[in-house]
Amino acid sequence: MSTGIMRTCLSTVLILCLTILIGCNQDMPEPQVSADSSNIMTEPMALSPASERSITIMAPAAPGGGWDQTARTLQAVIQENNLLRNVQVVNVPGAGGTIGLAQVVNSQQANNNYFMVTGLIMMGAILTNQSAVTLDQVTPIARLIGEYEVMVVPADSPYQTLADFIEAWKLDPGAMSIAGGSAGGSDHMLAGLLAQAVGVDVSLINYLPHSGGGESLASLLGSHVAAGINGFAELQAFIESGRLRALALSSEDRVEGLDIPTFVEQGVDVTLANWRAVAAPPGISEQQKAELVSIVDQIYNTQTWRDALVRNNWIDLYMKGPEYEAFLQNEAVRVDAVLRSIGLVQ
Repeated sequence: MSTGIMRTCLSTVLILCLTILIGCNQDMPEPQVSADSSNIMTEPMALSPASERSITIMAPAAPGGGWDQTARTLQAVIQENNLLRNVQVVNVPGAGGTIGLAQVVNSQQANNNYFMVTGLIMMGAILTNQSAVTLDQVTPIARLIGEYEVMVVPADSPYQTLADFIEAWKLDPGAMSIAGGSAGGSDHMLAGLLAQAVGVDVSLINYLPHSGGGESLASLLGSHVAAGINGFAELQAFIESGRLRALALSSEDRVEGLDIPTFVEQGVDVTLANWRAVAAPPGISEQQKAELVSIVDQIYNTQTWRDALVRNNWIDLYMKGPEYEAFLQNEAVRVDAVLRSIGLVQ
């Protein structure tokens, strides 16, 4: 058979196949949708207006601490729930968060795609560092969580209980170094309140401030300090693994599920809850502020966020709007009084 004849035959076969396929498709019934909603095929969900934007979350401390943990939890919740197109975390450590605060005030003005994690520690550091910038200069968005403080010692410490530590502390306060977060922060406040409660001269406390929980943790794990005070979530894994020994928790009552006695139940009348929040740069409009509050609302209402609260033993302290702004004013007065009472502010 010649080449031309073969080509003609193949073309004929192809045309016949195509005709058969087209005819079959025309005879096929339209697909039926099941009444069972679980079988309905839907179009991909359209992104909400908020999801079209990208934001940056600043943790004003070194990696490993409570602010960093809060920022990265926010990032994870946003990503897992597709709340925004993109979110990144940046760390700006130093001076109890006031270096990061200054950067927000001076370099991020009117940036409505920027959050800074803040809280009680920064409020104290502003006073003790005599910061030129304050929380009055940023835009308050919402208070998120609270966390109890825990006092720990290295696993090889001779102090088995809080009473053991206090007994040695009274004999030579300067020799008993205590690691914690920034000067004037919640860790430092708790050390001062503890000293007051047990009769140790506050001026003799040997408190070693660190710019992040990771640095403080390294001092504890290396047994370079006698004790440490940090937020519970920062130390939880090391307490559970036995590398650190928890002496006391700063809650009023024993926390369910935690085998850690409170200061109160051991006869020391000291309680403290560290709170964390988010703020935006100065200069944004009321509409832009409302949009940022809406993003935080969406985060708060996810199951992922609620799971994080349980996992980290965080206290749900969500507050926004005028109520939160009034809280900030009252809290500033309280923090000033506490720091003055323990000699950190003159």
